[in-house]
Amino acid sequence: MIRSVVIILVGIVLIAGGVCAPSADAQAQTPAGPIRLAVDASRAPQRILHSHMKIPVKSGPLTLYYPQWIPGEHMPDGPIIEVVGLKFTADGKTIPWRRDLVEMFTFHLEIPPGASMLEVDFDFLLAGAASGFSAGGSATASLDILSWNQVLLYPALPAHDVMFEPSLRLPAGWKFGTALPGAKQTGDTISFAPVRLDALVDSPVLSGRYFRAIQLTPGENPPHEIDIAADSAAALAMTPETETQLKHLVAETGALFGVRHYRGYHFLLTLSDDVAHFGLEHHESSDDRVSERDLIDESGRIDFSGLLPHEFVHSWNGKYRRPAGLATPDYQKPMKDDLLWVYEGLTEYLGDVLTARSGLLTQPQSLEQLAVLVAQYEHRPGRDWRPLQDTADAAPFLYDSTPDWANWRRSTDFYQEGELLWLDVDTTLRKLTNDQKSMNDFCRIFHGGPGGEPALKTYTFEDVVATLNGLAPYDWSKFLRTRLDQTSTKTPIEALENSGWKLIYGEQPNEMQANSEETSKTLSLSLSIGVSVSDDGTIVDVIHGGPSYAAGLGPGMKIAAVNGRQYSPVILREAISSAKGATDPIQLMVANGAHFQSYSVDYHGGVVYPHIVRDESRPDYLGEILHPLAH
Repeated sequence: MIRSVVIILVGIVLIAGGVCAPSADAQAQTPAGPIRLAVDASRAPQRILHSHMKIPVKSGPLTLYYPQWIPGEHMPDGPIIEVVGLKFTADGKTIPWRRDLVEMFTFHLEIPPGASMLEVDFDFLLAGAASGFSAGGSATASLDILSWNQVLLYPALPAHDVMFEPSLRLPAGWKFGTALPGAKQTGDTISFAPVRLDALVDSPVLSGRYFRAIQLTPGENPPHEIDIAADSAAALAMTPETETQLKHLVAETGALFGVRHYRGYHFLLTLSDDVAHFGLEHHESSDDRVSERDLIDESGRIDFSGLLPHEFVHSWNGKYRRPAGLATPDYQKPMKDDLLWVYEGLTEYLGDVLTARSGLLTQPQSLEQLAVLVAQYEHRPGRDWRPLQDTADAAPFLYDSTPDWANWRRSTDFYQEGELLWLDVDTTLRKLTNDQKSMNDFCRIFHGGPGGEPALKTYTFEDVVATLNGLAPYDWSKFLRTRLDQTSTKTPIEALENSGWKLIYGEQPNEMQANSEETSKTLSLSLSIGVSVSDDGTIVDVIHGGPSYAAGLGPGMKIAAVNGRQYSPVILREAISSAKGATDPIQLMVANGAHFQSYSVDYHGGVVYPHIVRDESRPDYLGEILHPLAH
C-alpha cells in the first residue's frame, strides 16, 4: 500500500530483504506503456462490474496474475470466483488461455506474432456476502465501493514496476471519493492519472447516489476528508459533535506520531445494512463499512466508534511501518503473518487510545469497554492450549473461522489480546522510567521519518525490541516472547493491574456490553451460564468447560423455553437472576435440529457484569494513557 511517488524506496527495501529481481524473461514482458483499465460500474446496482483492459505485449508466452494476497487482508482471499466471462483478444482475434493447475490465480497465454496490444474483458460479480473483506458485499441500489484488485489482471512483475491508466464509469448522477490523484470527470466517467499497480490497489473508490464529503482540516496541509455514501439521504446526517471528534482524531494522531506519511487522507465511510461490514486500511484512505443508521443512532455510533481510529492508525502502523514478511513484491507471494500482533495488535491498542483521546468515546465508556475486554480474555479457555503467537501465525484460516466455539478454538486474538499486550508494554515503559517514557515516545521514534509522501519502511521482531530498549533498557525480548509463546499467560489481568486499575464483577450492567448486545441482537452470558444467545434463542457460542457446556449445550442449538416459559432474552436473564442462591437448576427446552430435549444448567451465581475500578495503591497510568495530547 505505497503511493507511486516513493516506489524507489520500496524496491530497495524488498531487494534488501532477499526478494530476487525479475528475471530477463519477466523483464521482456514489461509493458511498453501503462496498462489501460476501464471499469464500468454503471450496473453496480445489478451487482455486476465490467472490466476492459489494454495491455501492451510482445509475441510469445505471457503470464497474467489475478491478485490473490490482498494487503491488509492477511490471507489468500482474492475473489477470483467472481470473475466471469473472461476473454482475451489481439488484432480482433480470440486468444486461448489456460489456468495454471497449481497456482490457480495464474493464467497462461501465447501472444501471436505481430500482436502488440492484448485486450482483456471480464465481468466481476458483486457478491452479496455479509463478510469477506474485498470479497464481501460492496454494492447496493444506491452505492458501491470499488476495490481495484477485483477488476484487473497484471503481468508477472513486481507491483511497483507496473503502471496502470485507470478510469471508472459510474451510474448516472453518482458522486465519488478516493485518494487516487488526478481525477478528471467527464459526464459519469472519471479518468485518473497514471498510477503504479501497488498504489492503485491501495486506493479504493467510494461512490453513491446519496453522498457527502466533509473537510476535517480545511485550509491545512495535508488535507483530511471523510467521504460518506449511504443507502438514504437521512443516514448522511453526521452530528456536529461527531464531526468535532473526528477533527480531534486528526489532531491527536499528529500529536502522537509527530509526522504524517501521506499527501492527504480520505476516510471512506459506507453506510448500508446490505454490504459486508469491516474496516480495511490503506495508506491514504480507509475502507470503513457499517450499518446504514450508525451515524445517526447513538447505539450504532458507539458500536463503531473505534473503527475509524483503528484504520487511521494503520497509515503509520501497517503502511509506513510494515513487517518484512508482509511486504511482498506482488500479490501472489505468500505473506508471513507472524508479526500481526504488532501490525494489528498495536493498532488496536493505539486505535482505542485515540478513540478516548478524541472523545469518540467518553473516558467512562472506554473504561467499561476495557473491562469487557479483560474479562473476555480472563475467561477464554482457548488460551490454555493455543498461544497468542499462533493466532497470528494461523491468521490465514482463523480469519474465516465461525463464531461457534470461538472461545475454545480462538480466532484472530492478536487484535484484542494484542491490545492488552501493548497496554502491558506501555505501563512497563512508564514504570521502568519513572513515568518519563511511554508508547507515545515509541510511536514518535518507530513511526517517525521525513513524512509528506507515502513510503514503506519494513521491520522485524528485533527492530521492535531495539526501539523499546532505546527507551528503557530491559529484557524486552523475553518480556514479549513469554507473553506470545506461552499458554495461559496472565497478560490480561497484569496489564490492567499494572495500569493502576482492578477488574471486579457485579450485577450492575456494563454500559458497553449492553450497547453491544443491543446492536448485535445477541445476549452475552459468558460470565454466568457460559453462552451467548441471539434474540431468537439461537446459541451462538458456548464457553468450553462452563455450566452450559457441562449441561450438554452446543452452538447452533435453539432455546425454545426457559423454566417452562417461551424464550426471550428477558426471560432467560430473569431465570439466571432467580437461580442465584437457589438449588434447582435452570431448565431449558432446546431444539437441536429437528429434535427437542430438556437441559438442566446447574448455575447459581446470578447475572454477572465486568467493571474496572481504581487501585489507589498504584499510579494511574491508564488515566494518563487515555488523556488527550492535543486538546
